[in-house]
Formats: sequence, structure tokens, C-alpha cells
Amino acid sequence: MILPRTRAAAIYGSTEVTEDYYCNYGVNPEYRLRLEAGGLRVSGVGGEGEIRIVELPDHPFFVATLFLPQARSTAASPHPLLVAYAAAVAARTRVRSHLSVA
Repeated sequence: MILPRTRAAAIYGSTEVTEDYYCNYGVNPEYRLRLEAGGLRVSGVGGEGEIRIVELPDHPFFVATLFLPQARSTAASPHPLLVAYAAAVAARTRVRSHLSVA
């Protein structure tokens, strides 16, 4: 589940997505409040509420996942998180090149 009003929700355009998760490790739920107090926002959770996506809301693009978006990405159908990341890099590059010209 993707939490509403998060960057992840805007990228996916939905609050219901399915991602493959192959790892035996995860974020210790006892640290969730501490992570959020430090500025991270949990924006995606698994079926039992386990953390799967975190983001930094005030960062140009900081989205971290506990799954591999590139695993289901192809040239013909790139994963939405990778498309959004590439767009953020391109936007940042345009801003920097514009500043260096001025």
C-alpha cells in the first residue's frame, strides 16, 4: 500500500501497487517513530504494515525502497520510480546548467 499525499503516491498514481520483495530483511518496526522523527517519511508498506518505501519530503528526490524497481523495468515499460528519478535528475541538470550560464 502506498500512503496518500506522498511522492510515491504521486509517482505511482495509485495507493495500491504490487511489488516483488525477495529479501529476508526489513526495517525493524521499533525504529519507525525514530526514523520519522529524523525526517524520513514512510510512504509505502507491505500487507502487514512493514516498511517498504521511505522518502525525504523536502529533498529533490530521495525515495528508498526495500524492493528492486529495476527488476520489473524494461526499455519498453520502465518502472514508474525509475522514470520519476530520471525526470528529477534531468530537472536538476537543467537548473544547474541555467545557473552556471547566469
